[in-house]
Amino acid sequence: MKITTIPQKNIGIAVSKKPDSACVDKNCPYHGTIRVRGMQFTGTVLSASAQKTVTVSWERKYFVKKYDRYQRRYTKVLAHNPKCINAQLGDIVRIAETRPLSKGKHFVVIEVTGRAKHEELDQMVSLQQERSERKKGKLQDEKAKGDQ
Repeated sequence: MKITTIPQKNIGIAVSKKPDSACVDKNCPYHGTIRVRGMQFTGTVLSASAQKTVTVSWERKYFVKKYDRYQRRYTKVLAHNPKCINAQLGDIVRIAETRPLSKGKHFVVIEVTGRAKHEELDQMVSLQQERSERKKGKLQDEKAKGDQ
C-alpha cells in the first residue's frame, strides 16, 4: 500500500520553520496553488475567530510635523490562515502579500515566529476595543440626532 504525501513546494521566501503537517487547502502557500509576492510584514494575531482567517496588526511610526515627534499608529489586515500553519490568538506571525482571496483578504500567513508577550497582547486588544467602542458611540450619537 502506497502512502501518498502532499509535497511541500518552495515558496521562494526563506522561512525558519516550514509546517510539519500537510493540508489540502488550495490557498496554502506550501501545499496549494497560491503564490506569494510583494510585501511581507510581521505582526501579532488579534483575532482568529473567523474560519481560515486571522486578523493581524502591527505598530508603525508616523511623523507629526507640527509637534516634531513620532506618533504610534497601528495597521490591521486580514490574512488567510492555512490549517497546516494554524496561527492562534497572540501568535507573532509573518504574512506575505498574494492575489486577492476575498474582498478584504490579500495576505497569507507563511510562518508563526513566536508568541506575543502577555502585556503587549493586552495593550493591542484594549486599543482595538477602545477604537470600536468610539466608533459605536459615534454611530449611536448620529442615530439619536437623526431620531429627534
